[in-house]
Amino acid sequence: MKCGVVTFPGSNCNHDMMYALGNILGQEVIELWHKDQDTKNCDLIVLPGGFSYGDYLRSGAIASLSPIMKEIIRYANNGGLLLGICNGFQILCEAGLLPGALLHNNQQKFICKNTFLKPCSETALITKNIDKNSAFKIPIAHGEGRYYANDSVVDDLFSSDQVLFQYCDSNGIISEKENPNGSVKNIAGIANKSKNVMGMMPHPERAIDPLLGNIDGAKLFNSLLSLTKI
Repeated sequence: MKCGVVTFPGSNCNHDMMYALGNILGQEVIELWHKDQDTKNCDLIVLPGGFSYGDYLRSGAIASLSPIMKEIIRYANNGGLLLGICNGFQILCEAGLLPGALLHNNQQKFICKNTFLKPCSETALITKNIDKNSAFKIPIAHGEGRYYANDSVVDDLFSSDQVLFQYCDSNGIISEKENPNGSVKNIAGIANKSKNVMGMMPHPERAIDPLLGNIDGAKLFNSLLSLTKI
């Protein structure tokens, strides 16, 4: 699979993502620059984490207007597979490709730690091929990761099978105690209705190398890649 990883000014997880996809998972990986106006026939495009444009204005707001985003929006609207991680999730929401917004963590502090995720969606590619009864240990690192949408949007996300993950404990139990940032309904990631656009705050690319002692992230990527091979 040909995977494109977009770099914006301030991206700091782009090389992590390229290493995960290329060195660990053996995919073809190319780097896409924020000023490019061509998605270069990629089968998967990833918007990685970081602090695009220094998180000025709102996290992801300026990046959502970068030249490449016009092409990425067209790509997504034509059914192209698109994944946003952390700042990439914020960009997808700011660009209108996903509903809702990412607000400041409820403690008003930057959080960097391992969390556990319960996969929810039966139809989204990143969750379709993994055990829904398991909890996956995936780290977070964000200051604005509190997912928010109004009640009707949240209800629609659940009823349309668009919620990818919810924060939980190591046994897969979802509770407010395990909610690291105050996200509504413990939501850690969502997809659009067509399930080709996916965003999540936790970083699966940081849980993929055996040298780091955690490969739960590889299970998510393998679910995504195994069902989209061409």
